[in-house]
Amino acid sequence: MSVRPDLHQHYVQACQSLGQPENPFIAHVLQEVDKSDKIRWTKGITLKIAGNNHLVPVQRVTDDDLQVLASVLHSSVFVTGLDLRWNVLTDAGAKHMATFLQENSTLRYLNLMFNDIGTSGAELIARALRMNETLSYLRMTGNKIGDKGGVFFASMLQINSTLEKLDLGDCDVGTQCLIAIATALTQNRSLKAINLNRPLLYSQEEETTVHIALMLKTNPSLVELHLCKHEMKNFGVERLCEALYENSSLRYLDLGCNKISRDGVKCLGELLKRNQALEILDLHANRIEDEGAIYLSEALALYNTTLRALSVVSNGLSGKGLVALSDAMKTNMELSYIYIWGNKFDEATCMAFSELIQTGRLKPDCTDVDPYEVDGQVHLAELSHGLQKHYYWTPSCGEETKKDANASLAVVAVTEY
Repeated sequence: MSVRPDLHQHYVQACQSLGQPENPFIAHVLQEVDKSDKIRWTKGITLKIAGNNHLVPVQRVTDDDLQVLASVLHSSVFVTGLDLRWNVLTDAGAKHMATFLQENSTLRYLNLMFNDIGTSGAELIARALRMNETLSYLRMTGNKIGDKGGVFFASMLQINSTLEKLDLGDCDVGTQCLIAIATALTQNRSLKAINLNRPLLYSQEEETTVHIALMLKTNPSLVELHLCKHEMKNFGVERLCEALYENSSLRYLDLGCNKISRDGVKCLGELLKRNQALEILDLHANRIEDEGAIYLSEALALYNTTLRALSVVSNGLSGKGLVALSDAMKTNMELSYIYIWGNKFDEATCMAFSELIQTGRLKPDCTDVDPYEVDGQVHLAELSHGLQKHYYWTPSCGEETKKDANASLAVVAVTEY
């Protein structure tokens, strides 16, 4: 039988020995863990010390706080996850975390999202992961590590064979980093998901997309790829589609917030006719318009039998394109999740999606619209559902028990977290 830990007592002792004041937020979290009867110690727990709780103001974790916490967790074999998002950790804190990662052999999940870690901190963490053999999921989202910091992670991917999911979204990485990561992933076979959203690119040549496409031709293990805000145009999409004809592993492709129009989507339509692996396609905030939606609907209605989720949110669609997609769902029984908000809904659109929902073809949790009637006319209201509903935040009440409203977790759950 597992021995119940006393994390809080160890924390108090560590603060005294290191001469640091106690952080009441950390103390509270550790006390709650200590007295919880629901936790199965043998399976491990995640300490949730996120600094963005709007309901209960908290004292955010500093570099010194992290030094104490790391000493407490050094030998805690049951702590397998650490959520430190939205705190005030800097490069000094990254140094403590790097030391911890080199010595700890149980941590599988680390969330450092939206702290103040820069290039030197990224180098320390990346170097530590060259030797770490347990961490499988790292989120650096929103730390301004820059292009050079991203290159350190690319170098790490050439050596590390444990990491399965890496999030470098909103990290101000650039061309050099993206090319280095694409090069590393031609050899790396352990990484299953990577987020490269919103790099800082100063070229219109789309050379980074070309390198990523070349990587997809040879990488047999990547399952999930996020390329939001890459200034990607139809040329880049065409290169990706050419690569994905030869790829049988990628199941989740996120191309949101780019400059893709109907011609680029025509290539995607042709891809969907032949690719038998892709399950999630996210095209939100592009400009595919009705003609692009019709290209997709033709492929989905007549050829594709694998795509399960599609987002065309805010794409300049009107009734013609939206009704075509709803008609495709009547013959394609595999497509279960569709997101359409932010387009122009006419009466035909409202009736079409209302019918899909009322007949049970489209479940209410699997779309972002909800039909209602006023004076005999059907309208659509917005629902807070999507492919990545909780990407930047987690509700204070905790994760939803029904994953359908956060479809990426329901369709392609790459890791446990």
